[in-house]
Amino acid sequence: MDRRDFLKASVAGAGAIAGMSSLGSAASAAEEPAAAGEKPKATGVLKLCSQEGRIPGKSRKEKIENLLKWGAVGIEFGGMDLKGAEQAKKDCAEMGIGLAALCWGYFPFIDPDEEKRKKAVEDMKKALEVAAAAGSTGVICVPAFNNHPQLEFYEAKKVLLGLLPQIGEHAAKVGSRILMEPLNRGEARFLNQLAFGAQLCRDSKAEGICMMGDFYHMCIEEPNDEGAFLSAGKYCHHVHLASRRRDLPGQDQMKEPDKPERSFVDGFRGLKRIGFQDYCSLECGCQGDPMVEIPKSFQFLKKQWELAVV
Repeated sequence: MDRRDFLKASVAGAGAIAGMSSLGSAASAAEEPAAAGEKPKATGVLKLCSQEGRIPGKSRKEKIENLLKWGAVGIEFGGMDLKGAEQAKKDCAEMGIGLAALCWGYFPFIDPDEEKRKKAVEDMKKALEVAAAAGSTGVICVPAFNNHPQLEFYEAKKVLLGLLPQIGEHAAKVGSRILMEPLNRGEARFLNQLAFGAQLCRDSKAEGICMMGDFYHMCIEEPNDEGAFLSAGKYCHHVHLASRRRDLPGQDQMKEPDKPERSFVDGFRGLKRIGFQDYCSLECGCQGDPMVEIPKSFQFLKKQWELAVV
């Protein structure tokens, strides 16, 4: 039995993951995840979405038409300026699709250079204003990738917690939030697991500080997907979808037929138990014709959601 199988049994049998201190800290009384065997207080929903660049189409209109035809309800964009935000909001409203998070990327919050950190805060405030203008659900950010200069872990954590309150206050003021993304340690060494992301959110004591989960990175870093989302609790407001190979969900066996398909059931069960209401968005490659494979992947994900019985 590997560590995932062991912890899966622990979650199902005794709710051990749900009892971790990180979970208790991450969830408020009103939004506390359901314990093992209990029904969640809110009903989680699967709102399928994709990053714009993943979807085939000669125009944004054509891309959105394809997404809607395949059963998606949202689209995720990258960073943009205010003019781009206004256009994106207009396009989404006209097409009847939700505007999910803006995947902005790196902000040097833990750079050794204090001036760069100050600029990162100001840049994030501008990004939050853009996200608010677009009607987006937040700004996805990474404090540092491995190739970026960064403070040692404990100093980085201290510095980041010193910056987050003012960022969160501004986010709440303009009507947005930041979404810190845990990555696998091969890409980033500071923030790897959802429990630590939730700890940062909680310790910042700021309304606009939130986080997200990415199934690809979770497959590498998390012992158990359900437990990971339970540890994130109320702070989780976006999810990225990808197979174990970082292709479309349901495509692992196309290149590795001797290995099991990446399951999303445990993770989806965790999302149901925290009453997740936000978008689950494709961030991945594609084997084959995306016009054929993406709708197949969406159907696979819908079935996985159905199997995630709470």
